[in-house]
Amino acid sequence: MNANNPYKQPTSNVEINQPPSDSVSELAFSSKANYLAASSWDNEDGGKVVSGGADKAGRMIDLATGQTSQIAQHDGPIRCIKFVEAENSSPILATAGWDKMLKYWDLRQQAPIGTVTLPERAYAMDCINPLLVVATAERKVLVFDMANPTTPFETTESPLKWQTRTVSCFTKKDGYAIGSIEGRVGLQYIDPKVKDKSFSFKCHRDTSTPLRSTVYAVNSIAHHPVYGTFATSSNDGSFIFWDKDAKQKLKAHDKLDGPVITATFSGDGKLFAYAIGYDWSQGYTGNTSAVKNTIMLHAVADDEVKPKAR
Repeated sequence: MNANNPYKQPTSNVEINQPPSDSVSELAFSSKANYLAASSWDNEDGGKVVSGGADKAGRMIDLATGQTSQIAQHDGPIRCIKFVEAENSSPILATAGWDKMLKYWDLRQQAPIGTVTLPERAYAMDCINPLLVVATAERKVLVFDMANPTTPFETTESPLKWQTRTVSCFTKKDGYAIGSIEGRVGLQYIDPKVKDKSFSFKCHRDTSTPLRSTVYAVNSIAHHPVYGTFATSSNDGSFIFWDKDAKQKLKAHDKLDGPVITATFSGDGKLFAYAIGYDWSQGYTGNTSAVKNTIMLHAVADDEVKPKAR
């Protein structure tokens, strides 16, 4: 292993300076500029705008003043946090937690402006207004139309048989992708007229050993904001770009020497940020000094993410 490139990064990729000192849990680009926020298990605030944590509180940092204020409260750890407001409206924040609650917050008020009791603990959430999707324990999925944010438009079960790890809304707002620990992704359409287009597929599996397949969790699904294609990231140390409409793989990048825990595209789709670190699948004993926590930036080429001509 090259000591200067311990994770076998493509030479065109750039490592973020001063990454969190512990595993990164989530990455998010600003929708207005190429500002990247990272949340981590190291309790640092870094450059985050809003964050939710195991202390049951949601907090916001004013980047201009550096001041932190509490803007949300749950009775259990907050697992998911997203801005869900429409363009040019008041900033509305959605939080979902292990207390089985989804809450909406107007940042000008202390109390939530809406609450929803979830069937189980929240595991993943995504929103592209007016579509919001919350995935919980026991494979439950709730779909909301933000015109009626406190009543689920649809409550269903994941098409995948094992625990949900991630969910991501289609850029056309007509469905969502869901990933699980079993190395599968489900593409689900919401409109009853096209629900029969929904399908699931296997990915991030090692089949190099005859009669034996090693299955890796799908940690993250991120949709490209321009082309609507998507990327999956996994514990197998890889990220792959896919075209759901053509049902084909666009680009499989070389595997890295560490789990890819989370990833996201920039608002213009030209950058792909991904975090490598320990995934805690082996408990605390697996978190050794050999594990490096880092964030990388990959310059996205059109031929990696643009649907191919049919």
